[in-house]
Amino acid sequence: MSEKWSNQSDKIRPLQKIYVEGHGCSASFADTEIISGLVSQSGYQIVPEEDNADLSVLVTCSVKSVTEQRMLARIRELRSNGQKVLVAGCLSATEPNKVLQIDQTLSLIGPGNLDKIVEGITSTLDGRQFVSVNNSKLVKLGMPRTRQNQAIGIVEIASGCLSSCTFCQVKLVKGTVFSYPEEKIVQEARQLVSGGAREIWITSTDNAAYGKDSKTTLSSLIRKICSIEGDFKVRVGMMNPLLTKGKMLDDLISAFQHEKVFKFLHLPVQSGSERILRLMQRGYSIEEYYSTIEAFRAAIPDLSLSTDIIVAFPTETEADFSESIDLIRRSRPDVLNLSRFGTRDGTKASSMEGQISSSISKERSQRMSKLWKEVALERNQRWIGWRGDAIVDERVKGAFVARNDSYKPCLIGFQLLNENPIGQKVKVRVVGATPFTLRAALA
Repeated sequence: MSEKWSNQSDKIRPLQKIYVEGHGCSASFADTEIISGLVSQSGYQIVPEEDNADLSVLVTCSVKSVTEQRMLARIRELRSNGQKVLVAGCLSATEPNKVLQIDQTLSLIGPGNLDKIVEGITSTLDGRQFVSVNNSKLVKLGMPRTRQNQAIGIVEIASGCLSSCTFCQVKLVKGTVFSYPEEKIVQEARQLVSGGAREIWITSTDNAAYGKDSKTTLSSLIRKICSIEGDFKVRVGMMNPLLTKGKMLDDLISAFQHEKVFKFLHLPVQSGSERILRLMQRGYSIEEYYSTIEAFRAAIPDLSLSTDIIVAFPTETEADFSESIDLIRRSRPDVLNLSRFGTRDGTKASSMEGQISSSISKERSQRMSKLWKEVALERNQRWIGWRGDAIVDERVKGAFVARNDSYKPCLIGFQLLNENPIGQKVKVRVVGATPFTLRAALA
């Protein structure tokens, strides 16, 4: 452990209990693990329930307006119990005034200020407000962490992005891309693998932007992580189609073909309408999007495709929406992250004319969801009868989830596995399918 993190315990009073709760994307959950690691190392006691805590740290997400409202409600709930609260994560940086409207004395720490978490907790427990939400260049690697899932190691590879999407607040919080050093990322992944991780998730605001500010590339990073000794798989997180073109596309496909990489591509298109894409300032055409996924599928036939769609973006007509429907029919994604447009403070889209009513937004969302479920069921039914290896990485109600090479979730009943199979590789046979999962038995 580096000296930087080991000196923070001087001012602390042990035995005080801290509850840490995380929400949002994989990068947010990595932050949650780091916060828990720093807090534990500093002498505080992490507790599993807020009722037993002297202070709660809430790691927030602000990606959607509905998420923002849920986060604000959770802050109110924690405060209603009379508990001291430190609000961390994106909401503290994007909407500090909304957080402080709940309680002007709340402490705030942004996603780029995790190195201040112990100081923030100590101040808050002493009755002094602590605020640190500036966009720093903190490299969140080599820091202590308490992993939430022993099968999964999450590695953030960069902060910020190169896009200027009119609907998104992330650029306002994290700024332009800041790529972490490649050798430090590989070292972090190596430590996670040696610590038992069977899946390495590489994550950032836009993984395709990695290395654009330095002398490396995402495909180079993937290959170097795959060179680490051990039995594990790499899951590559979201990439903006804007940057997955030209020579980079060929290099990425080659990297994805490595046996240690999950055949899972998250490529958010956001709309099937060229006009709406221009209003969103996404920077690519629909045909460029199709070209990317067709090239991936030609090289990797069992690829799982995940995409994102926003319905009811300002001025979206029925014709625009129909083009998004057509895109789902043509691209046939395995996973769809569907959102109804909601205004985000500080973004261009929040003040655009032609805001769509909630009734139309809801109706379009329902139609899109219905179509995708039909597509996804057909995609999953193709797997019935398949046999092969899968990594058990999650426990859900009534079953364990195991991921095959295409990152397909295979549900296995409790009675078929031992009490703690998380991280084990098992041979499965797919016996059924829903739009969301494959049902499996041990092969």
